[in-house]
Amino acid sequence: MTLRKQSLAGKVVFITGAARGIGEHTARLAVAQGAKVALTGLEPERLASLARELGPGAAWFECDVTDTASLERAVDGTVGRFGGIDVVIANAGVGTYMTVSLSSAESLAKTIEINLLGVMRTVSATLPHVEARRGYLLLVASASAFAAMPGMSAYGASKAGVEQFGNVLRQELAAKKVQVGVAYPCWIDTDMVRDLRAQMPTFDKIHATLPGALGSYTSVEACAEAFIEGIARRSRRIYVPRSLAFMSAMRTVVLSAVGDLKVKRTSKRYMAQLETEMTASLTADENKSPAG
Repeated sequence: MTLRKQSLAGKVVFITGAARGIGEHTARLAVAQGAKVALTGLEPERLASLARELGPGAAWFECDVTDTASLERAVDGTVGRFGGIDVVIANAGVGTYMTVSLSSAESLAKTIEINLLGVMRTVSATLPHVEARRGYLLLVASASAFAAMPGMSAYGASKAGVEQFGNVLRQELAAKKVQVGVAYPCWIDTDMVRDLRAQMPTFDKIHATLPGALGSYTSVEACAEAFIEGIARRSRRIYVPRSLAFMSAMRTVVLSAVGDLKVKRTSKRYMAQLETEMTASLTADENKSPAG
């Protein structure tokens, strides 16, 4: 059930992964609507700069979502500064694009550690304060939670896990008047996606074969607007773009043997070239200097 729209004025919003991209732009819009924001992430210079720009309603905390103690310090700092937490946006994550055969076990596990366990740790650290204010938790999953694409095994698994974690959490918190939303952004025009397209030209060829909303791109500003609208309505699900809701409803077909036919044809056509580009990307990363 979607509740009526509520004002964000005076609300305290705790955002992970706030240094850039979706987190940064969502923070900007939240402050514009009168909210106070806690900006957390691993880039202190960017966070500090953004907090200065947003003014006294913003505070920043260096925070690693894979480190429980780090999250707890950020939460304590937020509560000390603003008195509590009304809304949590569990947004921090990494976008990995690499086949399983080219990935190390460690890199696969790292994606799960950040994208899924990081969300769980974020919820655990903030939940007592959100419960106290009967607030709202927004867990950022992805269209990859219900649509499979070669090269995104660990990423898709992590986001499917976020979705199901949110589904169960919503049931557990219903009696406590805490709402839980799950966000499903598709391809958002962030630095991460632009870097992917630049490093692997074959990605664009595969992307062009995707149907409907799965083959679209959305600006980071439009994504942030959708998040803010969903938070104000305490929405159960937020799709970006909105038309992605149809693909989600059809997930049984999308992930069926019939749905696999087109993906397999595309994979057979492009996978060899894609893995060549992936290998080159891995080599380039290994050759980077520590300061690079």
